Amino acid sequence: MERALIIGSSGGIGGAVRQALEARGTRVSGLSRSADGLDVTDESSVAMALGAIEGTFDLIFVATGALAAPGGAPEKSLNALKPASMRDQFAVNAIGPAMVLKHSVRLIPRDRCAVFAVLSARVGSIGDNALGGWYSYRASKAALNQIVHTGAIELSRSHRQAICVALHPGTVRTSFTAAYLGRHPAVAPETAASNLLGVIDRLTRADSGGFLDWTGTPVPW
Repeated sequence: MERALIIGSSGGIGGAVRQALEARGTRVSGLSRSADGLDVTDESSVAMALGAIEGTFDLIFVATGALAAPGGAPEKSLNALKPASMRDQFAVNAIGPAMVLKHSVRLIPRDRCAVFAVLSARVGSIGDNALGGWYSYRASKAALNQIVHTGAIELSRSHRQAICVALHPGTVRTSFTAAYLGRHPAVAPETAASNLLGVIDRLTRADSGGFLDWTGTPVPW
């Protein structure tokens, strides 16, 4: 892997993936809100940031997302649902990555294999949901999975060697999850990055459009 682009490179997982790739000798470009002013919920911001980049990438890794709207918390019941909070979750977790994919197509090579990978979450699985709760986060990640699957179909027509996947990293100790971990087992960002890159290294065209966990095992839709 010669060149990679990390969206959300200042976050826990995004930063760890960047460091792991750089340790391999990969040339890594990173974009984030804190360092570059990238706002994935604003298409003009995404278009401007990605439009300023030249060349193509062997890996585009999208590590943005939010467990809850600012000042809010994941809903435990229907009574807790608020339209504004739901819109915020969809903007960050589904619409944002969709806009990144839209404006990344020109950065994906047509003459060789390349990977577009997005962080999803197992709780976005409808088939695996036995506990309920976390309505907005679950629904926004389920929407993201559909966007990735549909995008993979379109990419297969113009970029025949491209691989487009959604990845579940497991539970990772970051500022993103700090308020919700409790006693739940979690791994360090560096471990998550190693696991995810191991999956990415093993991907084939047959995996494109899929939803895989950190071991490379398909997650039910």
